[in-house]
Amino acid sequence: MELLINTYMTEIIAVSSFALFMAVLPGADFVMVTRTSIRNGRLAGLYTTLGVCLSICIHASYSIAGLAVIIANSAWLFTAIKYCGAAYLIYISWQLLTDRKLLTDDQDNKTANMSPLAALRLGLTCNLLNPKAPIFFLSIFTQLVSIDTPLIMQISYALIIMLTHLIWFSSVAVLLSHPSLLPRFNRHKQKIDKLAGLILMLLAIKLTLMNAS
Repeated sequence: MELLINTYMTEIIAVSSFALFMAVLPGADFVMVTRTSIRNGRLAGLYTTLGVCLSICIHASYSIAGLAVIIANSAWLFTAIKYCGAAYLIYISWQLLTDRKLLTDDQDNKTANMSPLAALRLGLTCNLLNPKAPIFFLSIFTQLVSIDTPLIMQISYALIIMLTHLIWFSSVAVLLSHPSLLPRFNRHKQKIDKLAGLILMLLAIKLTLMNAS
């Protein structure tokens, strides 16, 4: 294994750097984890993160199997995924933007309940329906990874990508749900929901217009 690591060190560094950049770059996953951590608490944020990571494992699996190339080069399939992802983001953003439920003073300092399964499903669906994900993994496994790279190393790269996202989004969830910060966020829950809804709506529009020509 040490020999493999030394042999493919260049690829390891390239994949790790690209994975870190994609994890930190703000997007729908970041909005979901941020909003869930603030609105529903640390545990919900961590389960949303876990859902994102499970989706990454799915993307990595079909990329290693070569299906990402098919998705990226099949116009109708990519278009279907693109519009499904955009529709899902619009649905979530519309819920956030039109929620007129008022908080009482007692509720204002509490986090809303969300089951672990619901939070996990939220993160899984958000990332799984993101049409940028197949392109992201296609870029890694066709541009950064050699066709001769052993399967064990490709699986290792997938784990690096997953762990990078796990560490980053877990850190976001823990930070934003910290006891010293959460009360401040709680006072502006509705504003945060509206802002998250607006960002998701803009992302959905961007996805819809992506490669429209």
